[in-house]
Amino acid sequence: MMNNSQPEKSKNNTGKIIFGVVLLVVVLGAAVFTFRTVKGMVTSWDVTNLPGLAIQPEEPESTPAPGETPAAGAESTPEGAVSDSQAPPQAAGPTPEPWDGASRVNVLVMGLDYNDWRAGEGPPRTDTMILLTIDPVAKTAGMLSIPRDLWVSIPGFGYYKINQAYQLGEANKLPGGGPELAMKTVEHLLGVPVQYYALVDFSAFVKFIDEIGGVKIDVPKKIWIDIYDDDRGRIRLKPGVQTLSGEYALAYARARYTEGGDFDRAQRQQQVIDGIRRRILDFNLIPVLMQKAPALYAELSSGVNTNLTLDEALQLGWLASQIPEEDIHRGIIGPQQVNFGKSPDGLDVLKPLPDQIRLLRDEVFGITSQSASPVADSGLEPVELMAAEGAKIMLLNGTLIPGFAARTQEYLQGLGANVVAIGDAENKPQTYTAIYDYTGNPYTVRYFVDLMNISEYRIFFQYNPESDVDVTIILGDDWAGNNPMP
Repeated sequence: MMNNSQPEKSKNNTGKIIFGVVLLVVVLGAAVFTFRTVKGMVTSWDVTNLPGLAIQPEEPESTPAPGETPAAGAESTPEGAVSDSQAPPQAAGPTPEPWDGASRVNVLVMGLDYNDWRAGEGPPRTDTMILLTIDPVAKTAGMLSIPRDLWVSIPGFGYYKINQAYQLGEANKLPGGGPELAMKTVEHLLGVPVQYYALVDFSAFVKFIDEIGGVKIDVPKKIWIDIYDDDRGRIRLKPGVQTLSGEYALAYARARYTEGGDFDRAQRQQQVIDGIRRRILDFNLIPVLMQKAPALYAELSSGVNTNLTLDEALQLGWLASQIPEEDIHRGIIGPQQVNFGKSPDGLDVLKPLPDQIRLLRDEVFGITSQSASPVADSGLEPVELMAAEGAKIMLLNGTLIPGFAARTQEYLQGLGANVVAIGDAENKPQTYTAIYDYTGNPYTVRYFVDLMNISEYRIFFQYNPESDVDVTIILGDDWAGNNPMP
């Protein structure tokens, strides 16, 4: 396990490129038929030098044994191509259930801190995370920006900044590596499944923007940007509508030093994504995209590491191109969803407000109040909100006091809590009470955090829709020594 007190370094933030999958799905949708022609020439994404795990290439339907003649109709290896037996092995990333084309699909897009990577100091952190969601039935989509300094529980490691999830997964060589651990961490934070991921290379983004003739952006106010690896240094963008080249769009999206810091940067990233989408769906550009499809495919496929198959990307692209602008919801986890604070080792962190984050999630996902938890403005008291949420609760006795879980169960049931099971914790004694939320129950968690005085470092979100209970509370010595039970 890595040291939780790893210092933060200042950086150029060249890894803040979260646009790859957006580009991927929209461009593939706009030029889907041409890309299907290109698809006939390739069997898998050609991932280049991006760190982390590559996806497993699709296997052919049948593979003849050595020395056998391929069956009639079987495709042979094109002249000049590398056969599967000659190609270097690729590590298999997280492999979700195949997308059925009808269920909501969520994609975690990550830009890596390339200063970490190039410095050779081990696996990099993520500099940017955006969760993309598409509902193919309702024909809606959304994107939720997640700040890198969010202080969260990373499964198996405890509390870190969320930008270290990928780094920890890679450094410890976990199954699925950094992408899998990053996806699990976001699942636990938001209480939704994350089926797919994409790591994006900034150079592919720059070249792609140039291929489509730049992107039109309405710059709201004067801003200084840094062109990466450019001797000109800082450049001032004036307010107003202007068409930015790839390098300028990259610098605009990654600029940090504004009044709102990372929150402003997240807004600019979403602004650039919107500009790219409008540019691509411009009717006059479609013929150009069709003509340039092979080149665009090469740029995107060489700069994206993902567990989306090509067929899935094509499906999502076609779907994304059909979603109206007004049905794309946007959100940024910002000052209303966090508290500013310090980590135990003195780092500046953003401490999440779980109930506010879940409400924002529901807005971005287009979830109506009928399917959400009781809302805070309902006029109910916290104990009533907890009872109305109806979470199934299991109590585990982490103390050495016999019968303590049963006694607590009786007390909590008297308050309206739905305690359905009790038992003993595996490790005793537990000094501090801890709470685990498996299915997203913000009012239940908040109520018991306040009632039991549970430390913010002992609140864990571990999304598991298959769990028999919604919430588990491990009772510690702190609750045993200071509780209002008769």
